[in-house]
Amino acid sequence: MIRFHLDENVSNAIAIGLRRLDIDVTTTPEQGMRGVIDEEQLAFALSQGRVIFTQDDDFLILHQLGVSHAGIAYCKQGTRTMGEIIGSIPSLR
Repeated sequence: MIRFHLDENVSNAIAIGLRRLDIDVTTTPEQGMRGVIDEEQLAFALSQGRVIFTQDDDFLILHQLGVSHAGIAYCKQGTRTMGEIIGSIPSLR
């Protein structure tokens, strides 16, 4: 079962929707990590065995640079509705 961590660029409404589908989700604000650099976000997600879900292009760059992570799920901002995002995440599990 994949567990997710949503970074601060992702709407809390997505976390709420995923939890309604019984998906294990943490969020940056809930973890008190607002404003924390992206590398630390990835390190937190990795330490928890969570795939980070983001709409921030910088995480793709970190992946290309070889920064360790448990997985990155990326959706370019403005290309999908919240409903489409929530509906597509369960297929990743």
